[in-house]
Amino acid sequence: MSITITKAPFRADHVGSLLRPDNLHDARKQFKDGTITAEQLREVETEEIKRIVDKQIEVGLEVVTDGEFRRTWWHFDFLEHLNGIDGYVTEKGLTFDGVETERYNVRNTGKVSFNPEHPFIHDFIELNKIVSGRAVAKQTIPSPNQLFAVGVYNEDIYPDIEDYANDIIKAYQDALKAFYEAGVRYLQLDDVYIARLSSPEFQFKDGKYSREQLIDLALRVINRALEGKPEDLVVTTHLCRGNYQSTWAFEGSYARIAPTLLAKEKVNGFFLEYDDNRSGDFKPLEYIPNGGARVVLGVVTSKNGEIEDKETVIARIKEASQFVPLEQLCLSPQCGFASTHHGNKLTEEQQWEKLKFIVDVAKEVWG
Repeated sequence: MSITITKAPFRADHVGSLLRPDNLHDARKQFKDGTITAEQLREVETEEIKRIVDKQIEVGLEVVTDGEFRRTWWHFDFLEHLNGIDGYVTEKGLTFDGVETERYNVRNTGKVSFNPEHPFIHDFIELNKIVSGRAVAKQTIPSPNQLFAVGVYNEDIYPDIEDYANDIIKAYQDALKAFYEAGVRYLQLDDVYIARLSSPEFQFKDGKYSREQLIDLALRVINRALEGKPEDLVVTTHLCRGNYQSTWAFEGSYARIAPTLLAKEKVNGFFLEYDDNRSGDFKPLEYIPNGGARVVLGVVTSKNGEIEDKETVIARIKEASQFVPLEQLCLSPQCGFASTHHGNKLTEEQQWEKLKFIVDVAKEVWG
């Protein structure tokens, strides 16, 4: 039986990234050291993507990704291939709970536009061939709002933030068109920036813009980027509070952004983190329009390998259904298993057990 895209996001879904196996880590190191070529590295990546596509299908998922195996970071690899955005090694890493990340970021160095030769287009075409209709292939990319993250926006190039926003919107409209023409029918926008707008400590450009101004801008950027998207292109967004070697970057419920972003963002689904107390309660979900976007509950953590209690997860789904109808809910891990090449602190076997658990719970809840 063929799997239709109208079911996306799926009752059992996942955010996208998967733990990189040792031989892929080794190949990346060898490439960096100059002992293998880019073509040889790609061969290793391709073989591992074939393996994990098969494994995702084996555990019962109807949606598969390439595990982000051709990337180092969940966001930088995409963004630095846009025109006007360059990657660079920073003086220090980002601050997460008890750890500083590897030193890297992107910055605005010129006028922003979509690069028609963007490597992610070819990568998806290859993934789709590997999947060969056995499941729905999901493409994950960072949200356009990630280009407003700390250290990226350059006021020397764009004195007016609205001009910057307009070029980002056009770049993403062109990106969506290119992905669609390449065969993408399920696209996920990963967005730490929007989630951070709910954080009590959030500040941008030393307070030059208020939280309300930035929430309004973020909503306009997403919705205008989605203007004119084909009807059969499902677009979801994942709102993440940071995921680096099982640590997190900030906390705060979705309450501050719910009346605007959860209520009015024109996506088909929201992947929301709900695996611990940092995420707050389900009450902000009441702003999701009835019959509108699906809500994918990230109540199963990707940060450790311990399998959750099934009855507790089912009870949490039932609790969320007080605010969003059950038929509008889905289940997933709260984030990817390896948002960066380092990966979270669990084994690959535990990763597959988590995903199989999500499939089994979804079948019990929704049939």
